[in-house]
Amino acid sequence: MLKKLGLWTMVLPLTLTACASLSPQSPLLPNIAVPATWSSAVAAGSISADSRNAVLARWWQRFDDPLLDALITQALRANTSVNSAQAALAQARALRDVAAAGLMPKVTGSASAGRSKSGDISASNAFNTGFDASWEPDVFGGKRSALQAGEASAQASAASLAAVQVSIAAETAVSYIQYRGAQTRLMIARSNLASQLETLQITDWRVQAGLLTSLEGEQARAASEQTRAQIPTLETSVAQIQHSLAVLCGQTPDTLRVQLAAVLPVPQAQDDLALSMPTETLRQRPDVRAAEHQVSAALARVGQADAARYPSFNLSGSLGLRALTLGTLTGSGVLASALLGSVSGPLFDAGAAQAQVRAQQAALEQARLSYQATVLTALKDVEDALVALGGDRERLLHLRDATDAAANAALIARQRYASGLIDFQTVLETQRSLFSTQDAVAITSTDLSADHVRLYKALGGGWQPERDSAMSPAQPGSANITQPSNS
Repeated sequence: MLKKLGLWTMVLPLTLTACASLSPQSPLLPNIAVPATWSSAVAAGSISADSRNAVLARWWQRFDDPLLDALITQALRANTSVNSAQAALAQARALRDVAAAGLMPKVTGSASAGRSKSGDISASNAFNTGFDASWEPDVFGGKRSALQAGEASAQASAASLAAVQVSIAAETAVSYIQYRGAQTRLMIARSNLASQLETLQITDWRVQAGLLTSLEGEQARAASEQTRAQIPTLETSVAQIQHSLAVLCGQTPDTLRVQLAAVLPVPQAQDDLALSMPTETLRQRPDVRAAEHQVSAALARVGQADAARYPSFNLSGSLGLRALTLGTLTGSGVLASALLGSVSGPLFDAGAAQAQVRAQQAALEQARLSYQATVLTALKDVEDALVALGGDRERLLHLRDATDAAANAALIARQRYASGLIDFQTVLETQRSLFSTQDAVAITSTDLSADHVRLYKALGGGWQPERDSAMSPAQPGSANITQPSNS
């Protein structure tokens, strides 16, 4: 009686404790004050939210450049970083399935045949076949927490894949824009060199005629050689950007040489921006989604570590047949069965289990801080892109006016110089000014197009959030996709 009483004294608290669920509750994300609007005043298109999402999903089509569209499509399909992220997603989903399988019973089959002989006794055969089954009830929610962690990790991997796709699309677009910008600068340099060589020829004629001194001739030659020296640098830049584009598209560096041989202007995006509000941006950004899912996974791991501190239960059984011959195994074979229930739990671990819980709680806090940093960085990326876009727009407007004036001045100076009305120094200054302003226009035009790309990337363009949420149903205890409050 005393033994039975002691056994019930041990089992009853375990049974009562089993009624309590240790699965983690929904996480509390950091409360971040999100502004209602962006601080930078940049004109945006007045389109509906659905249309804006459609535009953001394939923002590169707003540049009206078929080659850019083709390059981004190729990069999203063949880029090594994208393929690596896809493999990581497949791994995360497989690990989630492993965790899900842990909730189910395990059944194994076995068969054996043996022959033995001892001393003078005749040899005998033994044949066995059967099934073994075992099941570990998830009394304290440890396995459910592992499944929730695997589910959240899989969703984080899906969002990380989307973040890589957004980044690769933007990087490909920027590289293509820079390539066209370098081509334009190279064309400007060659055009100015041709103009300077004409001026040099006129200067040499005048020096030979005694109308000018050798000083003017050397100045003209120095100016043309300085321009000529910039051409190899620009040619190198064009070739290197072309190599980078090919690698982004998952190809060897010299693959796109023929495809990119034609000299085309820098593609310009449409002026009406598909600008979304800050809260919409945070929903669209895949890196924010990934950080949120990481919080869910960390929270589930806390529950998993906490459940490891409690006893575990196991039910196992076996069913088999034994016979001396293979033919009688299914006929007159002996049926053998067994059923076993067991419970085990930590009695003394020097505080290791509790320390593991604290470690997972610290990891959870890191995930929350990482989420906060991701949100703040997302807001900063958009604000920076808007500031750069507004500044480059204004800069380009003034540089174009300056280029028109410099072109007129250079033309007038050449005409007057040919007539002998002005000195050569004025011609040199006007040519340098024209080359400088034209080059600045090309650079700023490139920067302006790149600003559009960076803005669409900062807004989360190139990815549909529905793909992430539709990947699989939300598990209990996983983080909801919510935005920080505006308070």
